[in-house]
Amino acid sequence: MIGDDSVHTTLIGLSLLVVGFLGPAWGAGQERQVRLNGGWYYLEDSSSAIGVILTGKKTWQAVTLPHTWNAFDVTDNVPGYRRSAGWYRRELVMPRNLRSFRRFLVFEGANITSLVYVNGTPAGGHVGGYVGFEVDMTPFLRPGKNAIHVRVDNSYNRHVIPSQKSDFFIYGGITRDVWLKTLPPQYIRRVRITTPAVSAESAETAIEVRLGNAGGRSLPALIRVTMRDPADQVVASGTSRIDFVGRGGSATLRLPPLARPRLWSPADPALYRASVVLEIAGKRIDEVSERIGYRWFEFKEHGPFFLNGERLLLRGTHRHEEHAGLGSAMPDSLHRRDIILVKGMGGNFLRLAHYPQDPEIYRACDELGILVWDELPWCRGGVGDAEWKANTRRLLREQIIQNANHPSVIAWSLGNELYWLPDFEGGGNTDSLRSFFAELKAIASSLDPSRPVAARKFYEGADLADVFSPSIWAGWYSGVYRDYEKMISEAREKYPHLLHVEYGGDSHLGRHSENPISGEGMTTPDGWERTFTPGKVKNVSLAGDWSEEYVVDLFDWHLHVSESLDWFVGNAQWALKDFGTPLRPENPIPYVNQKGLLDRSGYPKDAYYVFKSYWSVDPKFCYLQSHTWNERSGPPERKRSVRVYSNCAEVELLLNGKSLGRKLRDPRTFPAGGLLWDLLFAEGANALAAVGFDEGKRVAGDSLMVHYSWQKSGEPDDLKLVAEKKPDGTYLVTATALDKNGLRCLAYNKKVYFVQLGPGRLLQDYGTSTRSAVIEMANGKAQIEFVPDAGMTTTIEARTMELRGSYCTIKEE
Repeated sequence: MIGDDSVHTTLIGLSLLVVGFLGPAWGAGQERQVRLNGGWYYLEDSSSAIGVILTGKKTWQAVTLPHTWNAFDVTDNVPGYRRSAGWYRRELVMPRNLRSFRRFLVFEGANITSLVYVNGTPAGGHVGGYVGFEVDMTPFLRPGKNAIHVRVDNSYNRHVIPSQKSDFFIYGGITRDVWLKTLPPQYIRRVRITTPAVSAESAETAIEVRLGNAGGRSLPALIRVTMRDPADQVVASGTSRIDFVGRGGSATLRLPPLARPRLWSPADPALYRASVVLEIAGKRIDEVSERIGYRWFEFKEHGPFFLNGERLLLRGTHRHEEHAGLGSAMPDSLHRRDIILVKGMGGNFLRLAHYPQDPEIYRACDELGILVWDELPWCRGGVGDAEWKANTRRLLREQIIQNANHPSVIAWSLGNELYWLPDFEGGGNTDSLRSFFAELKAIASSLDPSRPVAARKFYEGADLADVFSPSIWAGWYSGVYRDYEKMISEAREKYPHLLHVEYGGDSHLGRHSENPISGEGMTTPDGWERTFTPGKVKNVSLAGDWSEEYVVDLFDWHLHVSESLDWFVGNAQWALKDFGTPLRPENPIPYVNQKGLLDRSGYPKDAYYVFKSYWSVDPKFCYLQSHTWNERSGPPERKRSVRVYSNCAEVELLLNGKSLGRKLRDPRTFPAGGLLWDLLFAEGANALAAVGFDEGKRVAGDSLMVHYSWQKSGEPDDLKLVAEKKPDGTYLVTATALDKNGLRCLAYNKKVYFVQLGPGRLLQDYGTSTRSAVIEMANGKAQIEFVPDAGMTTTIEARTMELRGSYCTIKEE
């Protein structure tokens, strides 16, 4: 087991240790945990026999960790994706004095079952893909070169959560960082820090230290703890004597209470650091450093959430662990970027869907001040057999042990949609579900009584959860978004501690509508079109057009409601980014859930700025809706709406240099806080500019050029295909649906298929709007990127089911 955010330092007096792959000799006080992401090779072979892998000629591919073999096949246009096994190998060079230290391979995550071989001998492994584990290599190592092989398998396995029936991909591979950890024979295994009592006046600190003893003999030892505040000043210290007994030992210290601690919060994520030192015979042997935050919180019954004695409205979203072109194998920089984007829109809460995530996520949430709902991967599938239960209990224990020191974590969720689609006969039985849920709750409460146990959409066991979320998708899967306040108020009466997670809708980046459906089936005539058949709408997800305008309205209304209710705990929009799913092949981008505020590469959609306008304070911004809506049309006398989403106090709109007036922003006004102008576009080019003011001073601005046509297009007659070279040397290929008069067909949203006829490479299978070979058009336009080969000529073809193929030729000098 690994403890997140622990840094080991092994001290060996004046002696030196040389490890070939680590470079220079180590001296006293140097770090002993080294990242091992380079130097790996991957073999796509499902064999379970190490002998087969070690013999014969094999074609190994050089890779850098994190790595998944499903980076692209999940979002290609072939049903299914590789659910099998793969092998990784790496060479380690060990020094002569090998037996002086313990050496562990530490995996932050490998999906979904793993077995590690050292010099051909099995050394350890793990079942479960979303928590870390470590393997003690010491007995199997030898001086000089050592061969490390890791078999990872993401085959269908109903004994391991999450269920195969979950609405996300189960990526295979070593999907997170790997470390080499070197420790002395006696070492610190784990440090658990709790804060039994915290107030504005004082804070108590309890530190449990667990030790490892590879030598096995009894030894007296001393634990020395030093606590430093966010300014790196020592504020408390303590010691405890302990005897190593057998394979280890444990001790609990209580530090002197801290007077007037700096409290951790989203506004001030103050982190303290505890240094825990192990001494034997007066020598410092091992040291672990852990960060903590002092805070207390409470979910009021039928009321709001309180942090540090003050009401805090939880403003949240969700995150799946994946990115375009990488799948789940994301570097720390991209993990952190996602959290920066949450913070950038003013969010303070994140539900990790539907599994514990990379350690960098918890570190970033600690540092940036994002409260976390940490979720066990029990997603769908019901209750399983004895093997399933044993795995699930163990994974919950591992998750809590690894993540408990993070002040950002405020709830342990036991799962999502637990009873759906049972994988075992009788697995959906209510009594069985309630019984096992109660068992897991007892485990969580025993390991960490300081945090509540949560669940989503498990109505049969809602009374067992400390915090519960029903399924409310007003305006998407049922009902209309204007019913949100009624629906959430009814839920408040049913569930004493309500936190609403999951709401929203899909939007196809760049698809826009002059007349988005209202959800009531009513339409507002615009002079040309009728976007929806009158009559009650039961399911907008099926009946709607997936335009950015509808989702912007939906989110705007939800925020308009949630920001005004003084009793409301908060909610979490689904989801931060578009993500891959095997259950949605017919979406505008096949196999992509498009409910993100960002696309799968992290590019913001319009909806991101809606949240930013409600939640963010600084920096000030203005966003003209929409930067992907620069071609519009309508009759000459028809006024069109232009919105500005902004956190400025006042905004002025200009059209072709002429002011259309200033408006004060009022968050109580729907839509856009009142920053809405109805105007007449001129035919042709129209320059829009928004200027934001605070206290009478210009503080932000945005601009947009809109081409407007007074002529309505006819039926689609042709595809126009053009290629534009970008500064990076790639080409952006654009397909446009035109009528017989050459007008763009803005209402045409059928699928287009791109094909490459020659050398070079289409950037496809990324699941984004410019890197998908099969994609629905957005207002009569679709695009794809192409990487040419030097000196070669290539033809790109685009087709739809209705229109004949169109071609363009790219000749690279």
